[in-house]
Amino acid sequence: MVQSINTKSDLVIDATSHMGLSEYGKIMIGDKGFEFYSDRDTKNFIQIPWKEVDVVIVSVMFKGKWIPRFALKTKKNGMFTFSSKDPKRVLRAVRKYIDPDNIVQSLGFFQVISRSVKNIFNRKSKK
Repeated sequence: MVQSINTKSDLVIDATSHMGLSEYGKIMIGDKGFEFYSDRDTKNFIQIPWKEVDVVIVSVMFKGKWIPRFALKTKKNGMFTFSSKDPKRVLRAVRKYIDPDNIVQSLGFFQVISRSVKNIFNRKSKK
């Protein structure tokens, strides 16, 4: 059995980890960190301490009516993407431990397209 890094849990909810193949499990948000435990395999888990989290990136659709997924960007280990049954409850629980200025909205479809077009023209002008 895996030892939890939390001493007190604020929220436990069903979720999906989108690291490689999707893995179903539970998210636990507690006083020491963010944890994901797989339902199928007890060896498959993710534990992220709060001091390691740099930014929380939230994908927002339909002007905040629907949040399909969110990601935790860490200082050393990259990005971990999750989705849950009630993402607003999860993000409210995360907001207790992460500064609200570090919870940001991801880029929209047209923002990504416009950035890529600008980068193509910037590359041509530099040569």
